Amino acid sequence: MAQFKELVFSGVQPTGNLHLGNYLGAIKRFVAMQESYDCIYCVVDMHAITVPQNPADLTRQIREVTAAFLAAGIDPKRHIVFNQSQVPQHAELAWVFNCVARLGWLNRMTQFKDKAGKDRENASVGLYAYPNLMAADILLYRATHVPVGEDQKQHLELTRDIAQKFNNDWAESIAAHGYGDAFFPLTEPMIHGPATRVMSLRDGSKKMSKSDPSDYSRINLTDDADAIAQKIRKAKTDPEPLPSEVEGLKARPEAENLVAIYAALMDVAPEEVLREHGGAQFSGFKAALVDVAVTKLAPVASEMRRLMADPGHIDAVLADGSARARALASVTMDAVKDIVGFLRSR
Repeated sequence: MAQFKELVFSGVQPTGNLHLGNYLGAIKRFVAMQESYDCIYCVVDMHAITVPQNPADLTRQIREVTAAFLAAGIDPKRHIVFNQSQVPQHAELAWVFNCVARLGWLNRMTQFKDKAGKDRENASVGLYAYPNLMAADILLYRATHVPVGEDQKQHLELTRDIAQKFNNDWAESIAAHGYGDAFFPLTEPMIHGPATRVMSLRDGSKKMSKSDPSDYSRINLTDDADAIAQKIRKAKTDPEPLPSEVEGLKARPEAENLVAIYAALMDVAPEEVLREHGGAQFSGFKAALVDVAVTKLAPVASEMRRLMADPGHIDAVLADGSARARALASVTMDAVKDIVGFLRSR
């Protein structure tokens, strides 16, 4: 198999109200990755319109995700930060992949079934073909690694299937154009550690979500210190003290969630949290969690608000990143056109 330069592609949808789950499950990880890999950070705004969006809200949300990247510590000069719609090759490659992927593969995608619900006939074709565009996002840069949560593992498997089929279907042309035995890598998942799924502060059985009607169910990345503290103090718990062992968190979803949040914010294992706080009542543990959360999150929120007050700066970061992304994407797309047999101007 051909050798590929290690490169990480990461994407976040601009769907508004970024919260603690987005930060711990994705953005915080992205910041750490940039120390070890060449990284491409994408605001995947084309994915956002698979469901209806208010145009003014979408523009603001693209900037908000970018602000979160920057406020959390991603360096747009060392790495590439851009929004997907400024690089037209994403859509071009997605069409090629629409012709590579099989209907049977897409029919197995559980996320479409979940999002479309019972009224699938009225779901957009874009929502159905979303995984092919996700594959294009990744493979347009021939990325070798992608950080994925549980809900995206199936899509990454599809990306690998598409890459393999493309490599097989055009093997002779790939070799003839000097790319060896494979043009696209079989991208590997980067599996996250604890707290990849941050749960609601009001119901530990449900994922933290911007769509929850209660603002007390989540900590928004733009919340100030007072709001963070109030939401943690009001978080649902049970009457028992914290256990001393992780095994004791089973069947206690709210307790497990708060311990996981503490662990992820502090970059320690839940076992270490329980060694320190096992036997404590929740009133004391929540006070400790407030201190940690405010220390870690309040500076991010403050910097996000500062950046959002200067949209011109955010737009300039995205323009620069998009130009650099297009330079890479055009090389891949030109090669794909040659391999497939499209005639193009030289």
